[in-house]
Amino acid sequence: MNHTKVTEFIILGFFEFPEMQLVLFLVFLIIYLMSLTGNLLIIFTVCSDSHLHSPMFFFLTNLSFLEICYVTVTVPKLLAVLIAQNKTISFMQCMIQMYMFLACTNAEFFLLTAMAYDRYVAICKPLHYTIIMNKKVCIILAIVSWTIAFLNPVSYVTLISQSFFCSSNEINHFFCDVTALLSLSCSGTYVIETLTYIDGPLLGFTPLILTIISYVYIISAILKIHSAKGRQKAFSTCSSHLTVVLLFYGTSIGVYMRPKSAYSMDLNKLITVVYITVIPLLNPLIYSLRNKELKETLWRTARRTSFFSSKILHTFQQ
Repeated sequence: MNHTKVTEFIILGFFEFPEMQLVLFLVFLIIYLMSLTGNLLIIFTVCSDSHLHSPMFFFLTNLSFLEICYVTVTVPKLLAVLIAQNKTISFMQCMIQMYMFLACTNAEFFLLTAMAYDRYVAICKPLHYTIIMNKKVCIILAIVSWTIAFLNPVSYVTLISQSFFCSSNEINHFFCDVTALLSLSCSGTYVIETLTYIDGPLLGFTPLILTIISYVYIISAILKIHSAKGRQKAFSTCSSHLTVVLLFYGTSIGVYMRPKSAYSMDLNKLITVVYITVIPLLNPLIYSLRNKELKETLWRTARRTSFFSSKILHTFQQ
């Protein structure tokens, strides 16, 4: 078998639907623009309002910035594939896209875990909340999350970049996905698979276990509250985060933890669409609709922006 060092890949995208390329382009463009707008609005709102300068909203701005990175890493190239049929991507660009995607995935695992810990302290240790979750602790948690996230994929990307690809350079996906690239490799994947088996439980399941433990304590503390109103108020402070956790881990498990016998690249693409585009779109909606304080601030910001816009327009008309 000829071993070839490829210089570029061809991203097939959603080639199964040739007559729907324009429709898919419009759908993904709208999702992309709405995701950017929603997450940027949350970042702007939290940064501009001193009442929202709390640990929960500090982590939320980190999460919103991460969601912007998520969609920007993958969706622009997908749009080019759909509308311009520009399906080629250089080997280096493919490796960078894969690295950034893995880093963003890791960052979301750890940021959601930090947010779960924040909710645990807020509900289980409310009197010590400001002492435990001080500014220094929040910054350290964020730095550790981002650092581990960006260091972890280096070994994977290095090993895959040194692989040989034979028979085809066509990626049956809408971005440079690890599983799709490994299926094209004619080099041995034993080292990468071994690394996955070791690394997966450590950096994949550890955040999940810590998040579950946090919520076991949170639910236990909420159930001990005597009044129904008190329980509802306590649960409302973490319901947004819990919803995002369930969405993220549910789709992550669907993409990466299915048995090989049930593996289908078409199904993988469908679940990954939810994972990459829908969740970043829903996160701002979930947090703004379920968090009264953020919702009120967003409304004030929107009204203020509308007032200034109408005033500027009135000035120009005069």
